[in-house]
Amino acid sequence: MRRRRRTAVAAAAAVALTLAGSAQAPAENPIITSIFTADPAALVVGNTLYVYAGHDEAPPGGSNFVMRDWVVLSSTDASNWTNHGPRLRVGDFRWAGADAWAAEVEPRNGRYYWYVSVNGNGPGWMDIGVAVGDSPLGPFTDARGGPLVSDSTPGSSGLNIDPTVFVDDDGQAYLYWGSYWGLRAARLRPNMTELDGPVLSPQGATHFWEAPWMFKRAGIYYLAYAANDSGCVTSSSYACVRYATASNPLGPWTHRGVVLGQVSSTTNHPSIVEFNGQWYMVYHTADAPGGGNFRRSVAIDRLYFNADGTMRQVVQTKAATGPFLLTSTGEAR
Repeated sequence: MRRRRRTAVAAAAAVALTLAGSAQAPAENPIITSIFTADPAALVVGNTLYVYAGHDEAPPGGSNFVMRDWVVLSSTDASNWTNHGPRLRVGDFRWAGADAWAAEVEPRNGRYYWYVSVNGNGPGWMDIGVAVGDSPLGPFTDARGGPLVSDSTPGSSGLNIDPTVFVDDDGQAYLYWGSYWGLRAARLRPNMTELDGPVLSPQGATHFWEAPWMFKRAGIYYLAYAANDSGCVTSSSYACVRYATASNPLGPWTHRGVVLGQVSSTTNHPSIVEFNGQWYMVYHTADAPGGGNFRRSVAIDRLYFNADGTMRQVVQTKAATGPFLLTSTGEAR
């Protein structure tokens, strides 16, 4: 049963050999400070937790995003992290010109599909492309030769960014994306590189702004997303993470509350994953030395579920985040 643990076993042995030769360092939040990273997407493969992240390269005091590639971080204990460096670049998409924004990797049929937000240099602003590789670390190549979603896609969002993909227990894959309050979703064909039907506008995701993340736990579908309403942030320039649940992957959704409060960066981007029996929230902040709104850094903290399936608000920390014992307060993993 696929419970959105985002777990795959293919290529795990080869990946373990790759990691064995990589330098590691114990992590605190942020989990890496040698470079600036943002918009994390978590994936579990065998006994390894991967985080695919954008790479912020804006200069100190910069006032805009400078993002040219995506990096991969990995850990076998959620505490010690290896930086594998850039594994995909804007230049790998010949039809794209800039802006390596939020992305996510989804395994299917022994391959790994990397869905990315890029500026397509065509009509409109941002498009969604997809690359494919045979291992979690690639190499990855453009799977289509053009965008999967663009402004010319009927029913597309006001800003086509922040793709997240979910594969249900029956094998049906779904793509979710959007910004400017425009949540969108569509089924994917089994090849994972084509839409299978119309673009839909799921209902019930209260205060949706951008950055959707989908997963399933105990038969319940969860949609987490960034929101910038006055009920959860001090200014609409910032964002919190709200979530909703449903009995169907396309909704309708029922809003449940805030799972991650305002962070130190103006943007907020959730990734939720179960790893080694523990659930985690992976997100970004501006907490690294020299950090800022365009120089962000990935963080990870524990996430707990109540007995009724609702999620408790994540406590943001700057401490190590390794394995731990449950408390005796009735929290469920």
